[in-house]
Amino acid sequence: MSDAVKNSAWSRAEMAAKVAAAIPEGWYVNLGIGIPTLVADFVPATREVVIHSENGLLGMGPAPAKDAIDPWLINAGKQHVTLRTGGSYMHHADSFAMIRGGHIDLCVLGAFEVASNGDIANWATSVNDTAPAVGGAMDLAVGAKRLWVVMEHTTKDGRPRLVDQCQYPLTALAAVDRIYTNLAVLDVVESGFVVREIIDGVSFDELQARTGARLSQ
Repeated sequence: MSDAVKNSAWSRAEMAAKVAAAIPEGWYVNLGIGIPTLVADFVPATREVVIHSENGLLGMGPAPAKDAIDPWLINAGKQHVTLRTGGSYMHHADSFAMIRGGHIDLCVLGAFEVASNGDIANWATSVNDTAPAVGGAMDLAVGAKRLWVVMEHTTKDGRPRLVDQCQYPLTALAAVDRIYTNLAVLDVVESGFVVREIIDGVSFDELQARTGARLSQ
């Protein structure tokens, strides 16, 4: 990635803020491990977005201040969080009953790759990773009404993460509806990836050159 693109690319916080701004009032939303957890920090307290964590939290709030950490209150990624007024705890089995029962309006996950038909590959396979397993992502990808992905547009060595066909083990088939990267916002439709927004300073052709599948506008 050129220095010019790097300088104009959205940060992880900016990507999370874009996701938060797009979530409609009243939705029940699950946030996956990684960049998605940052979304909770950008949902205004005045908006009714009910955030769910698969380990048994409903009504999760933003990350706490360093001097206000409750050591018993963590999300699925083992990060300290807060609970909004009216929030609740539940058994792990009840939490997954919400997911599998179709009660989650939106799930936001990170990914290694997304294919142009909406296939997602997002689970760690290395024993060196903090969560070397598929975890609850497989349930979330098929149980939530919608699935949005937040990830870097390319790997550190410049390989595309948006591809024609995933090379990593799949988490779910044809599940992704929308993708937020550090370079663009894209929807997955029947014909493939449709670009909805591109960062300032990057052309459509430049975005296409960094993508492993055909884009349309």
